Amino acid sequence: MSNPMEQFVVKPIIPIKAGGIDISFTNSSLFMVLAVVLSTLIFAFCLRRRSIIPSVSQSIPESIYSFIASLIKENIGPEGLKYFYLIFTIFLFVAFGNVLGLFPYAFTFTSHLAAVGGLSVIALLFNIGIGIKKKKLGWLRTFLPKGIPFALAPLIVPIEMISFLSKPFSLTVRLVANMTVGHIMLKIIAGFVVALGALGIVPLAFDACIIVFEIFIALLQAFIYTVLSCIYLGDALHSH
Repeated sequence: MSNPMEQFVVKPIIPIKAGGIDISFTNSSLFMVLAVVLSTLIFAFCLRRRSIIPSVSQSIPESIYSFIASLIKENIGPEGLKYFYLIFTIFLFVAFGNVLGLFPYAFTFTSHLAAVGGLSVIALLFNIGIGIKKKKLGWLRTFLPKGIPFALAPLIVPIEMISFLSKPFSLTVRLVANMTVGHIMLKIIAGFVVALGALGIVPLAFDACIIVFEIFIALLQAFIYTVLSCIYLGDALHSH
């Protein structure tokens, strides 16, 4: 059985170095591009013939649109709809990244801290920008809520800052851990299919069940990541 961790190795496809910095186009980069391209093509295909009474293909992107819009209204409020494009993009990017990784010989970029962490930091910076744009310097009250005596500032401010900065960490670790553990299980069980020969039908059937479950987990984790992104954006708009 091959090493189950080998599937997470980032490998350069087009080596590129600039000023001693490695910016190679890797297998991770490739599947990020594929996630964007495939989501775009699928939506373009489904919406190629739009009508007032939607067809089956048209109802798919419209259902996803309505689903994300309802998430935003529930977790942010009607004013959050102006940021629909961000939440919608995050959901599709994470969902396609999770599902693509389930195909044989594919690469799951959502199992890497760098990829998911980068997305989470971008979401955090966006939230900070929105908060500052709306509240100006009053946004700093995020770290010292109203009603708390100023004398407690040396204690409260560090706690609030740690809580605020932990948001991208919590987003990242939850998604990465779920994707990594699931793929390791699939790889280990797949190894037994080969090792057991004719009896490999048993682990093969078990692996097939896990794949179905992993599809559910992939979509669920995209949903959770999107909900948390909505909540954190709502905090930037409504906190204190």
